[in-house]
Parts: sequence; C-alpha cells; structure tokens
Amino acid sequence: MTVSLSNSESAAGTAEADVLVIGVAQTPDGPSVAPGADGVDEALGGTLADTLVALGATGELEELTKIPGGGKLPAALVLAVGLGSPPDGDASFDAENLRRAAGTALRSVAAKTGTVRDDGVKSVAVALPARTAGEAEAVTTGALLGAYTFRKYRATPAVSVAVSVLTDDAAAVRRGEVIANAVNLVRDLVNTSPLDLPPAALAAEAERVAGEVGVAVEVLDEAALAAGGYGGLIGVGMGSTRPPRLVRLSYTHPEATRTVAFVGKGITFDSGGLSLKPPKSMETMKCDMSGAAAVLAATVAAAELSLPVNIVTYMTIAENMPGGAAQRPSDVITIYGGKTVEVLNTDAEGRLVLADGLVRSAEDHPDVVVDVATLTGAATVALGVRTAGVMGSSDAVAASVAEPAWAMPFPEELRKGLDSTVADLANVSADRGGGMLTAGIFLREFVPAGAAWAHLDIAGPAYNEKAPFGYTPKGGTGSAVRALIAIAAATADGRLTGA
Repeated sequence: MTVSLSNSESAAGTAEADVLVIGVAQTPDGPSVAPGADGVDEALGGTLADTLVALGATGELEELTKIPGGGKLPAALVLAVGLGSPPDGDASFDAENLRRAAGTALRSVAAKTGTVRDDGVKSVAVALPARTAGEAEAVTTGALLGAYTFRKYRATPAVSVAVSVLTDDAAAVRRGEVIANAVNLVRDLVNTSPLDLPPAALAAEAERVAGEVGVAVEVLDEAALAAGGYGGLIGVGMGSTRPPRLVRLSYTHPEATRTVAFVGKGITFDSGGLSLKPPKSMETMKCDMSGAAAVLAATVAAAELSLPVNIVTYMTIAENMPGGAAQRPSDVITIYGGKTVEVLNTDAEGRLVLADGLVRSAEDHPDVVVDVATLTGAATVALGVRTAGVMGSSDAVAASVAEPAWAMPFPEELRKGLDSTVADLANVSADRGGGMLTAGIFLREFVPAGAAWAHLDIAGPAYNEKAPFGYTPKGGTGSAVRALIAIAAATADGRLTGA
C-alpha cells in the first residue's frame, strides 16, 4: 500500500481512523497497556485489560491481538501489538522494539489492503509510546517500513492508506519519515527486475533522486572509466552488453568540518561471470546492488535531514555476466591508482569494483570511509541472514552501526593467502577458510591512508528470502541505510574522526 503520513495530538480513544494501533507491554503480572493508548480503556467501559487476557495476549514482542471497536471507538478495529518488556521507571521504550512493533501492526494492515480484495481500511492511527523524540521517530520509521509493499509488476495498483502517528512531535515524525523513505527506496531498487535495472538505469535513478534534494551527481560511463584507469569496474563489466558506471554523489553543508565517504557495491546482476554460479544461487542476485542503493539512499536522506557533514559517495556499478568478452580466471587487471590484481575467481567481483571506489575516495580526503556490499556468502555462514559483518580500522565506526551487526577481526595470517605470483595481490585466497575476513583484508589494501574505515558485509540481511517479520518484508530489506545515516550523524558531531 502507499501511505500518506501525518502526526496528530488526538487522544487514542478519540482518534478518527479505521484501525487503531496500541501497545501492550509484557510484565510478570500479565499484559499491560503501554503509554499512548489514552482514552481507549474508558471508551471500552474499563474492559481493555480483561479483554487482552481473555484473548490470550501476553505483550510478547510483535504479538498481535485484534479487538473490535464495537461502536465505542471511532476505530472499527483495535490492533494491540506486543512491545516486550517495558523500560524501568520513566525511561524510554527500546527504539528497535518500537520499530518492530509498529512494523508488525502496519504490515498486518498492508497484507489486507495490498491485495485484490480491499477490506475498506483507509486510515490507521498509531498510538504507541511516543513521549520522546526518539520514541516518536522509531514508531514512525517502523510503521512506514511495515506498510511497505512492492507492486511495480502487479496488475492492480496499491491501495492508499492515511497513517497518523499520535504525537505532538512533528519534527521527530518527519525524521522517521525521511529515514523510512530512504530504506524503502533501496527496497524498490533491489526488488526491481534486473532486466529493467542495468548499470545505466541505476545511474540514471541516482541522478534523479539525488537531483531532487540538491546533491551533486557525476556519472562516468564506460569510456570515461577506461580512460581513467578504473580496471575493477571495466574488468567486471566486460562480459555484459550493458556497460558499467561509476556514480559520484557530493553533499556539502556550510557548517560541516568533516567528510565521510560512502562506497557501495552495485552489481546489478551477478551470474558469477565465467566462474558461473549454480542456477539456484542466481535467483536472488538482483540484490547484489544493495550496497550501492544503500549509499545512494543514505546520502539523499542526509541531505534531507541537513546533517552538518560533507558526504562523498561512490556507487560502483556493473553487471557480471559470462559473455564472450568476459574476464577470465588468471587475468590481471589494474585497479584505479595502479595496484594490480590477479583475478582467480570472477565471482569474487564485488571487491574489484569496490577497490576502484575506495582508491578514488582518497582524493576527497575523507575523515571516515564506509563501504557496503553484499560481498561474501561466507558472511551468512558465520552470522546468519539477519546480521551484518563489520570489519575495519575503527572500533568507533563499527560501534556506530545502528543495525544488527557483529564486529569481525583481521587475522593477519590470512593476508598471505592473497599473495599472487604475477600481480600485487590475488582477488581470492588459496585457503577456503575465513572468506568474509579475507575479503575485508583485500579491501583494506585500497583504503585511503589516515581515514577511519569500516566495511559492512550485508550479504545476509540485504535480502529476505523467508517470511516477513517485524518491519522487514520478503525481498529487498534496505539493510545498512539506517547504519549509514547514523555514521554520518556521528561524523558530523565529532564522535568519529580519522584513524
């Protein structure tokens, strides 16, 4: 469904909406109605707590309990969603729990309104805890992420629903909306058929969305890439009839004193090249441009939020195909800046295009560099499909990743596996173990000197092949966008500096 968003100072019990969302906390004494549901119990004749117990509600996170309004409320349906354990005293509810709860509730509404059968839901009032700016922002973000549906290729259009967050903090709602829109932009791009999103089309979309918020855009086509010596992008793109692109975005703020560089892997489809993937492994490879989409969306969001930081972003975009001109295992390519790489596996292509972008970012003299990529299957083996791997030179940058992630080491003994007999280094190791770590060690060779650096491997969380959960749909998830926005904000206020 599509959403029109607003905030309202109405009490929950008088909010004009078809569906009213309230929160339920999980306590040792049973379910407890969370702050925000003002007037609902009174309207229901003081029966709300007993009704929740009778319906089996516990307050467990993401649990949904449906209560008819019965004509006693403007809303025909009350959705009581579990928030998990409440905070101590007057502390705020956990932001992630609020996002997940709001997302679960709105996803339930979207599951009905987004189908051919329209059940008549046209408006939703969200009365979850929103007493602080952080709570209001989290509720808004979660609601909009949960309401997301992708209907580009469906015969029936999306249904429009008005969503009102019950809070007086319009600024926090606006921040939540900007962040959610950025995440949903990535979801749209990842879910788009790779037939419709070759490198040139992704570059054009970057020009469009960045231009709308005043972010400067420069696009290098295949001729400019060849002339400039971007050997990673040229090499990876050689097998495709749809040539590579490098997109450079530049956002500046008049009060900024620090610069962050984002570099994103943008493989619009990854067949593996001549090191061909098995057919089943290709089915989700339209998501291999998630990193580039994430850095684009985060840059646009930073501009909309007017963060006082300079951001230079590189989207390294190519299609990895096994055409007659494709690069071969044992080819030697020259990365931008002059370092040579022996390509032993053409399916380890993401690190090659990222290397071009990382070296190029040095010319912008960044204080912080973050690269994002669906880089290795090894990341999912180590961390599963909901947690990103984080590697880098800065513990502070790693700690600023505001999404599920786990810091990984740089075992120095793995570097020897990247030695090549003919080039400066090889793109894969002779040793099979530690594939995620070896990929990070490869990238480290190209990071600008003096910059704090983090590498985010989002191979697991970028695409959800299983059932939806919380605010996460099936398909593209928009992983890393919120992390990048948080890193940009931390760079702006001086929490992150050079290595």
